[in-house]
Amino acid sequence: MADNSACNPELVLAHKFSEKTFTYTERDVALYALGVGACGRDAVDTDELKYVYHENGQQFIKVLPTFSTLFSLGVMSQLSDVPSLCFDKRLLLHGQQYIEIYKPFPANGTIHNKVTLAGLHDKGKASVFELETRSYEKESGELLSMNRISVFLRGAGGFSDPSKLFTYSNYPVNQTYMRIPTTQPFAIFEDCSQPSQARPVLLSGDYNPLHSDPMVGKAAGLGSLLNYNAVTKCLFFILRLWGDPDMIKSIFARFLLHVYPGEALITEMWLEDLKVVYQVKVKERNRAVLAGYVQLHRLATSVL
Repeated sequence: MADNSACNPELVLAHKFSEKTFTYTERDVALYALGVGACGRDAVDTDELKYVYHENGQQFIKVLPTFSTLFSLGVMSQLSDVPSLCFDKRLLLHGQQYIEIYKPFPANGTIHNKVTLAGLHDKGKASVFELETRSYEKESGELLSMNRISVFLRGAGGFSDPSKLFTYSNYPVNQTYMRIPTTQPFAIFEDCSQPSQARPVLLSGDYNPLHSDPMVGKAAGLGSLLNYNAVTKCLFFILRLWGDPDMIKSIFARFLLHVYPGEALITEMWLEDLKVVYQVKVKERNRAVLAGYVQLHRLATSVL
């Protein structure tokens, strides 16, 4: 492995990422929804059918807010171009994801993505690298969403003074601050992820080998395949209560522990004004694997 002390934060922060376009059709939208579990247990699920079919004569299928994570998939391949940033790709882990939705996504279109560095943190034995992607509808120029991904680079830390580790971020700290309430949850859902679900995500362009190659998972010390769809499945449960994906303003997810395909997930939710705080546990291991919140524009009358 390369000498991590060679990492120069000034060179990393000065790096300019190339702009990318992402073109998709309604078929891609439906494939994504199917891949993350839409109608997985019931092919005519009335809450999820609108994400894969023109339900009740609707002109276009609905686009899940987390579909925007696909806009920045190509960004990860640019990490190896960042000067003086040395890391082992097999040891890269997805740490956090923050999404802001400014306008409902069209069912098909071409997206223009602009990428900037949002954060760099030396954690000693590891580092955290944060990328922010702003996605614009190419034809109109309208800003649709912002995705900020935090990746944990194991073995890539130790490039600054141990007594004062380097840290930089360009966004408000409170965007990623959250705590799990100690009160009784507002709602609880239980669902079992499908063992085969690691495969359909390949159709959406997620080629992370941790989601598809068991040998890579073992080499990384994680045992096997990792489940991709825990965040979106949690979002499905929230949408069961509020029904309309256009009510979603922002989404934050912190990945706490790995999830294996086929494990049962218990999602607990707490309502705090217009924020739904959630925590996901693996039933078999009784361990919290995911936590975060979904910020709403407004509350549905059904839960008032």
